[in-house]
Amino acid sequence: MTDTRLIRIGIIGAGRIGKIHADNLRGVPGAVVAGVSDLFAGEELREWAALRGIGKVTKDSEELLADPDIDAVFICSSTDTHVPLIKRAAAAGKHIFCEKPVSMDLSQTEEALEAVRVAGVQLQVGFNRRFDHNFKRVREHVLAGAIGDPHVVKITSRDPSPPPEAYIKVSGGIFMDMMIHDFDMARYLSGSEVEEVYAQGGVLIDPVFAVHGDVDTAIVTLKFANGALGVIDCSRKAVYGYDQRAEVFGSGGSVAASNDYPSTAVVSNGSGVVSEKPLYFFLERYQGAYVDEAVQFVECLREGRPVPVDGGDAWQAERIALAAKLSLESGRPVKLSEIEKLKEGLGHGV
Repeated sequence: MTDTRLIRIGIIGAGRIGKIHADNLRGVPGAVVAGVSDLFAGEELREWAALRGIGKVTKDSEELLADPDIDAVFICSSTDTHVPLIKRAAAAGKHIFCEKPVSMDLSQTEEALEAVRVAGVQLQVGFNRRFDHNFKRVREHVLAGAIGDPHVVKITSRDPSPPPEAYIKVSGGIFMDMMIHDFDMARYLSGSEVEEVYAQGGVLIDPVFAVHGDVDTAIVTLKFANGALGVIDCSRKAVYGYDQRAEVFGSGGSVAASNDYPSTAVVSNGSGVVSEKPLYFFLERYQGAYVDEAVQFVECLREGRPVPVDGGDAWQAERIALAAKLSLESGRPVKLSEIEKLKEGLGHGV
């Protein structure tokens, strides 16, 4: 039976992504942002909240979790806070939307998922690319059998510019921070679990990545349980813009999704053939996906059905990321089954 009441939501973490979710939720039917917490909440945040009709602003997330009028929280704070906040939110009976990854340690992630299970609340994880209009269509065609049995999954993921050093230091590395979206997308588009990973990487853009034990360019090959193969190429810097493409090739054909552009106009003349660069970064490229994931979360809560991307999906993507890290370090393919045995020592970044 559909619940006709409003879902009252608290935002934990009012940085860039927290504010994006708050603004998107204002347009979601059946939802209202009732409060926001941030460790650095001050007059600027209060003014921002007031303009949006958000009544409660606090530095203490516990005030949101203890509020009986708040039904759900969006956890948009730093990754190291995700697990304790999920546990506290679950214990308080709040439904949860959490940005990726849940954590950089599989054991910690499993503890968070167990807390959610025991409390009987919902947990949706922010793999927003599943809600992208292009990738959704690829998935639909694969599920409908339009390309036969999947044989090869190809994903290209390249940022327009690298993040600052302060971010690189705490990011968890390219596999956990950036490619984790692509690992989830590989599962989503193939319809199969990953069984083996082989990663290669290098520092080709900025030596600061090496200083922090990271790489800025990587290629990961995948073996899926259904027999298909996958390849993901990833770069922290594409000078022409945000490069996000995918293809699934199968026994009966292929389906591919290209980049989004400001327009599809192409100028052809004696000097050459020129089109526009791809949309510059994730905020432009995935704006519609961010809105749709919030809509789906709220609808699932109101209608009492499971969320479309849950903690189990986060756990699987984190396993692949850790396997890729181990593969890069060891120079060999790594089976996902190895991660269960080694997870205690694999918890922190690249």
